[in-house]
Amino acid sequence: MGLPTLEFSDSLLDSPEFRERLQCHEIELERTNRFIKDLIKDGNMLISALRSLSLAVQRFSQSLQEFQFECIGDAETDDEINIAQSLKEFSQLLSTMEEERKRLIQNADDVLISPLERFRKEQIGAVKEGKKQFDKETERYYSVLEKYLGVSSRKKETQLQEADSQMDKDRQIFYDAALQYVFKIQEVQERKKFEFVEPLLAFLQGLFTFYHEGYELANEFEPYKQQLQFNLQNARNNFESTRAEVERLMKRIRSAEDDFKGPSCFTMEGFLYIQEKRPLGSVWTRHYCTYERSSKMFTMSNTETRPASRQNGVVTGAPEMFRLRSCVRRKTDSIDKRFCFDIEVVERHGVITLQALSEANRRLWMEAMDGKEPVCTDLHASFSAQQKRGEAFLNEAGFNFVKKCVELVETRGLTTLGLYRTGGVNSKVQRLMASAFASSAPSDVQLDAEIWDNKTITSGLKDYFRCLAEPLLTYRLHKEFIRAAKYDDQTYRVRAIHALVYKLPEKNKTMLDILTNHLHNVSSHSDQNMMTVSNLGMIFGPTLMRSQEETVAAMMNIKFQNIVVEIIIENHDKIFGEAPDLSVPLPQAPSSRSTPRRSKAICLSSGKRKARLYTPALCLADNDSESFNSSSDTFSSSPDTTPMGSQESLSSHSSEKNGLSQTSPPSSPAAEPGSPPPTSSGSPARNGISTPLSSAEQTSSVSSSTSSLLSAVEREARALYSCEAEHSHELSFPQGALFTNAFAVGPSVEPGWLQATYKGRTGLIPENYIKYI
Repeated sequence: MGLPTLEFSDSLLDSPEFRERLQCHEIELERTNRFIKDLIKDGNMLISALRSLSLAVQRFSQSLQEFQFECIGDAETDDEINIAQSLKEFSQLLSTMEEERKRLIQNADDVLISPLERFRKEQIGAVKEGKKQFDKETERYYSVLEKYLGVSSRKKETQLQEADSQMDKDRQIFYDAALQYVFKIQEVQERKKFEFVEPLLAFLQGLFTFYHEGYELANEFEPYKQQLQFNLQNARNNFESTRAEVERLMKRIRSAEDDFKGPSCFTMEGFLYIQEKRPLGSVWTRHYCTYERSSKMFTMSNTETRPASRQNGVVTGAPEMFRLRSCVRRKTDSIDKRFCFDIEVVERHGVITLQALSEANRRLWMEAMDGKEPVCTDLHASFSAQQKRGEAFLNEAGFNFVKKCVELVETRGLTTLGLYRTGGVNSKVQRLMASAFASSAPSDVQLDAEIWDNKTITSGLKDYFRCLAEPLLTYRLHKEFIRAAKYDDQTYRVRAIHALVYKLPEKNKTMLDILTNHLHNVSSHSDQNMMTVSNLGMIFGPTLMRSQEETVAAMMNIKFQNIVVEIIIENHDKIFGEAPDLSVPLPQAPSSRSTPRRSKAICLSSGKRKARLYTPALCLADNDSESFNSSSDTFSSSPDTTPMGSQESLSSHSSEKNGLSQTSPPSSPAAEPGSPPPTSSGSPARNGISTPLSSAEQTSSVSSSTSSLLSAVEREARALYSCEAEHSHELSFPQGALFTNAFAVGPSVEPGWLQATYKGRTGLIPENYIKYI
């Protein structure tokens, strides 16, 4: 029920009913006044909370802006660059939103608090003043009226007339006050409908403008979000595959830790205890020792130095260096310590007695120092037994097997979901490989499509390339391919990899052509089989160009191996359809992270952006992608499971199609398999990237590397001693073994070792075990 109407005529009568109706208006107006006061208080609290929220978001945004991602390795993939840049994009996104929020906060006082306070003070305050005046005049009027009515009728006529005239004036003053009060109270009741509501509407409009700006930002953020999702998925897949490889390496080292030697310029290094004779006896002091066979330099660094020679935990004393003269194993009955051996050095008289950490460790030190009682036992037997597998070769049988597998897959299975990702049954794969490569099998063996299903065929194909004695992209070119994948510019990446493909042995290049042409066909049906170029790169990267060194650093380069294979697949027609253009030099390859490639990251916009907002439901993996990225489907090098990755090849490392010249001259023919590496384009590093070339060297590096293959001289060598391999990448051979292959022996990445081919198998042999003939 609404408020009663106040008639002006009722104010003249001033009846009890009029007073009751007037009181209803007064109560309502007082309630409105209290409500507005509470609303202003709550509004100020809201504005204060918004201001605090804005400051917190700005601090959060600043933290995102200042954080810098650091990835393992000396270079980053485009996925990693974009992921690292995403924090700055998020910061910019939040800052844009906070600019609009600050405008909302600044305007809130003008559009909400001030108008409400003004309405309360000016309008409701005026009513209160009117009420005071009305109450005052009411009291005075009725007081005067009582006096007037008390005047005796016996008064003179002039006095009575004067009393009447004064009473009329007082009544008129009372009536004016009553009319003004009634008019004002009803005016305010009507005015509050818009003057009270309009500020709230203006505030909400500002709030909705803030949200609308967010909606606009969400629309612009959507493509960036999708791109970033694919980058994150690719990074997740790379992580899973690399993690599995590193975990396997960790388990192998745990089971046979003495069999593994980390990348180092020294032939042997580690802790040894050295006997020091004192007046009251002898003490054993721990030293960190290194030995370099070619120079015979032995170095000792005391790790038990007194605290006075330490600064912040670092030993400041200089290491002692000696030139080794001889090494002799210490007999057990000649000393009360175990695992001891004696060395003689040029700079000192007498012998230095050293204690190794174990018997196996002593054998390794003595073997490195060419001790008088060298131990040639196979320290890696258990490891070799675990790792031993059949070796496939790039022979007629291998080419026939690959062609038959490709033919079967392309005939019936290019649209199979998860092709090459899902592995076949291991026993069936083994039967397939046995039937194709058994000694009694013909070189042109046929594969029965009714017997062998697609999963078995694809697993067998991957297994064949995994079991090659040397990966298809060769150990010799491994680091060059990795360096090429680390170029900032996509065009340079394609050109460099194009040139390197033509430096492969002819058989390797032919096999790579067959395989990547098939994988290109597979990727062309990615809308059905979900196997994009990026996914195939993750599957075949570790298979086609595995590292010769089993180190964590090498595992971290798997992501660049994937990029190399992805580029070859996506640019197959150009790479194998025309020779590379070697006339235009490539820029210096990246060799460090001193200038991170962060400038080419994806971004929302290049200039100052308008205020926008992202939708709150940002899913980093939809249902489709999740179904192919469970923990059991993310091991890229496993024959059974391989990650799916993103829906597109969005990591931008293989997206350009025109990176090479259309008028490039034909390249020189590649050397045959087993040839020694050409002159290195930089200082070799056992587990890293070559030292960058100077600008003059770099100009001719690609063309000179190709021509150097032609100028190499075929050499023969004969074994002076027999040798039993201790690692899977070393060769075993008897005394007098003849290395007759073209370029059979050449420099390798291992100091003191050579790369050779003996009985069709390529591996490492000790440099001092052979003699050139």
